[in-house]
Amino acid sequence: MKMIKSNVRNLFLGLMLAGTAGFVNAQTTTETANTATTSPAQTNPTIDALKKQVETNPKDAESLSKLATAYQDASDWPNAVDTWKKISVLLPDWAPSYYSQGYAYQSAKDDANAKIAYEKYISTVKPEELEQNKKSLAYAYLYIAFAEQQTNPNKAKEYIAKSLQYDPSNQDAVKLSKALNS
Repeated sequence: MKMIKSNVRNLFLGLMLAGTAGFVNAQTTTETANTATTSPAQTNPTIDALKKQVETNPKDAESLSKLATAYQDASDWPNAVDTWKKISVLLPDWAPSYYSQGYAYQSAKDDANAKIAYEKYISTVKPEELEQNKKSLAYAYLYIAFAEQQTNPNKAKEYIAKSLQYDPSNQDAVKLSKALNS
C-alpha cells in the first residue's frame, strides 16, 4: 500500500499543478457543465479499460485515480466526483483527492459541494506537505473566500489573506482582497 500511495501522490502532484491552471479556466469559463459528458451511447476506451481494472481490484487507488482523471478529461463530472470520493474513503488522509473533488464539483457548477471539498482539502494537507501544495492551497482559500464574500465577509477576509500568504502573485486574490478590505 505504501508503494501505491507514493505512486498516487506523484501522479497527483502533477495533476494538482495542472489543476490550478485549470481552476482559473473553470472559474472564467461560461460553457455549460456536462456538455462533453460521456453518455451510455458514447464509449471511451481509456475509461472502459480503467473501469475493468477497478472492477478487478476496487481498492486499487492508483487505478481509481487514473479513472477519475479520465472522467475529468472527458468532462464527466458526476463520475469524476464519485470516483474521487471512493479514493477519499480508501485514503482519507490524502489531501489531493479532496482538492480534485472540489475541482470536479466546481466544474459541474456545484459550488456548495466544491466549497466543502476545498475546506476538507485545506484541513487535510499535512504540515510537511505545505510547500508542495502552496498553489493548490492558495486556490482553495481563494475559492472559499470568493464563496463567502457576501454571507461571511470576515471569513472571506481571513481566507483571502491565507490565499495571498501561499501565492501573493495571484491577481484574482489581490483584487478580491482589495474589494473585501475597502
